Amino acid sequence: MGAPSIEAGDKTALTCNDQRVAAAPEPSGDPTRIADRVAESLTRLARVTSELVTADSVDAVIKIVTYHMADAVGATIAALALRDGDDVRIVGLRGLPLPEARQWEVAPLSKTMATNDVIRSGRRLLLVGAAAISRAYPDLPGVDRGERTVVTLPLRVAGRTIGAIHLSRPGALQPDPTELDFLDIMADTCAQAFERIEASDVARRQTARLEFLAEASIELASSLDLEVTTRRVARLAVPTFADWCAIDIVRDGRVHRLAVAHIDPKKVELAVALQERWPPDPDSPTGARAVALSGRPELLHEITDEMLVAGSRDPEHLRIARELQLRSALLVPLFVRGRVIGVLTWVSTDEDRLYDWDDVRFAEHLARRAATAIDNAELYSQTRAAAEQLQRAVLPQALTGDDCWEVSCDYRPSGRAEIGGDFYDAFTLGHGRHVAFMGDVMGRGVSAAAAMAEMRAATRAFASIDPDPAVVLGKLDTMVLTYGSDQLVTLVYVLADASAGHLLVGNAGHPPPMVLRGDGSVQWLPFADGPPLGVVAHGRERATVVFDVGDTLLAYTDGLVERRDEDIGTGLDRLADAVPQLAHASLADGVQLVVDSVRDDTYDDDMAALGLRRRA
Repeated sequence: MGAPSIEAGDKTALTCNDQRVAAAPEPSGDPTRIADRVAESLTRLARVTSELVTADSVDAVIKIVTYHMADAVGATIAALALRDGDDVRIVGLRGLPLPEARQWEVAPLSKTMATNDVIRSGRRLLLVGAAAISRAYPDLPGVDRGERTVVTLPLRVAGRTIGAIHLSRPGALQPDPTELDFLDIMADTCAQAFERIEASDVARRQTARLEFLAEASIELASSLDLEVTTRRVARLAVPTFADWCAIDIVRDGRVHRLAVAHIDPKKVELAVALQERWPPDPDSPTGARAVALSGRPELLHEITDEMLVAGSRDPEHLRIARELQLRSALLVPLFVRGRVIGVLTWVSTDEDRLYDWDDVRFAEHLARRAATAIDNAELYSQTRAAAEQLQRAVLPQALTGDDCWEVSCDYRPSGRAEIGGDFYDAFTLGHGRHVAFMGDVMGRGVSAAAAMAEMRAATRAFASIDPDPAVVLGKLDTMVLTYGSDQLVTLVYVLADASAGHLLVGNAGHPPPMVLRGDGSVQWLPFADGPPLGVVAHGRERATVVFDVGDTLLAYTDGLVERRDEDIGTGLDRLADAVPQLAHASLADGVQLVVDSVRDDTYDDDMAALGLRRRA
């Protein structure tokens, strides 16, 4: 981290990811009062977490962190820093005079200071007491503020640290471990909020661009797949206006051929071979690249054999060019929104059809519509990628097991340009206990993403306090009823305990998990004991399921088993028949085999399956 070490015998504490260098004694006080303070702090932090997962702007996140989160832990100084290339920028700061605050606005990432050290290391920093703070950062201005406790938390997302939260509160008081864990969860939620907001902004911009563009013709607008669209554009002109047609797209300043159509399919192979074996000279004043650069059409009214000879590079090149029987050609730019995105090429092999400028103008007329269709397809792909990015921002990047439990999840998005509602998570509690849960938010889009993030964060938070399924589901019911929600949420929650040899399962309106026993038998767990979360005040129950070494649990969302015009029971029976494939040596491979066996690619819904296996 770059902070100096502490001399032996010092009684203050410098903690980074709970690796304590020297521990400060817990101040004396009434244990009941300390417990009440911690409980109150956790309650406030839970409310702040709910605010973070629904924040819809960067300014909102900054306010929540520097005010609400700081107030929840009693911090009088709070800062939110984000990495900006090789610099760190303070985007939110509270508790310092304006002249002093301005000197912290931007600093090189290499500078030794708490936020920068945490961003570089990706680990939490805890400093308890004035001596520890002064020793860690003796040269920083304003470091002497009396006895304080400083916590700096990394903002991590997708394997990288994007910033840090810095909190400083009066007094040298060692924070409660549960409070620190909650702060870590909150920092992760804050990082996900930034990632979600960024992805949401990208999705909104791309969607607005799609709505702004004029519709293509019925044929071109019938697909938003770029490859399908370019093939259709190429086929539209053949054979009515051309004997073969090519579509080239401009990407990164280069011209790439995406589609070729010919009246004779065998000639397509020749055209592709011509392009691949003898790519056009990028410096040539004619051809697709020249048209893309200039934005002006090109007409070859009549292609003579002398022109083929002059343009050939070797005898084989000339042979293929002659075999294609090129007689006339035109190239027009694909213009859309004031820029050239590609080139449309028509070639005639008929001596009676030699193109002229009237044909060029007609081709330009078609090219404008083709360009809109191709651009729509590209924008759709970008929007779908933005939706997938948003999905990744609210779901765990990876699930990891421990010595007692192997865990794996297979998630398949529907392919639509809006985020779905499936969510899941799994994490260890230590001492042989592991939590796994899977849920489904009804609906799609940003609101569904916010609800997913809120429910996942809340479930993790409640489980960190008391992981009992009935307690966790009860608190989630209370939360939804108290704060309200436009979406229905189902959830199955599992507390696995290797020492006790059982699972504790709670189910709020979710499809029942299945268990593959070590002897190969399949068992359905009990169906939901009540409605989705927060529908009505409902006392939740839990089921106890014996779980031996080698047993495997499979939780899933309804997209895996539901089919149009089919009873849900049929889908559950189909899944039960596939569950024995979980016996594969790798749980990840087993879960994938099950999903591949039962999924329906034509069903327009996300699907997810989560496996939990007890290790030997």
